[in-house]
Amino acid sequence: MILVIPAIDLRQGKCVRLVKGEAGTDKIYSDEPTKMAIVWRGENFKALHVVDLDGAFEGKPVNFPALKAIVDAVDIPVEFGGGLRTYEAVKEAFDVGVYRAIIGTAAVKDEELLIRLLMEFGPRRIAVGIDMLDGIVQIKGWTDSSGLSAIDLGKKLKNLGVARVIYTDISRDGTLKGANIEAMREFAVQTGLRVTASGGVKSYEDLIHLQELEEFGVDSVIVGKALYENRFPCVELWRLNEKVLDDLGPTRRG
Repeated sequence: MILVIPAIDLRQGKCVRLVKGEAGTDKIYSDEPTKMAIVWRGENFKALHVVDLDGAFEGKPVNFPALKAIVDAVDIPVEFGGGLRTYEAVKEAFDVGVYRAIIGTAAVKDEELLIRLLMEFGPRRIAVGIDMLDGIVQIKGWTDSSGLSAIDLGKKLKNLGVARVIYTDISRDGTLKGANIEAMREFAVQTGLRVTASGGVKSYEDLIHLQELEEFGVDSVIVGKALYENRFPCVELWRLNEKVLDDLGPTRRG
């Protein structure tokens, strides 16, 4: 069964969603990301995907305090990306308590750093974010083109020892237009990598279609706006129940 991972995107300490990653399209869903993390844990999700949007734009993490609060609040793995472009930034993320660090720009620009991270922390704890627009990988908070095709980069990463990528179709991200199933299938088949799909998921039907890609290596999916806007049958009911709950269950670390 494909693993569904809720997204928590941090901007100025708040939980937001952007459309296609573009600055200025922010929609705030919570002023308290930690409470949002507890909600997702209370709804029995098994992992969280946290992105420092400010960090992605500025080139270094900015929202470590909010990240630490999230990690401390829940007892499930948290993966984190956004501005992790130096060894020190990645080490600090692990010191904060994240399970997996996601490298994007640095995986394209600094092969030596990527190899060092893989050797020191292992391929289970280092993933690469491949953010694709019209087949070409975008970097620096999706503001620059790398000039590399997503598939070519994926093959190179596989040879370097990368095991997992977060594959995002930027044209779909935050749009609720549906996941790009065919592109994800082709990427997984061509590269042989384990793939976490991201971008555009709008409904339960998208999850069913992604489930069909599991045999090719697509074993998980990040979902953002569709969860925040109650696009799944069970979510609205959960929200109504949570309004009257004082305790969301065993969400905090002991």
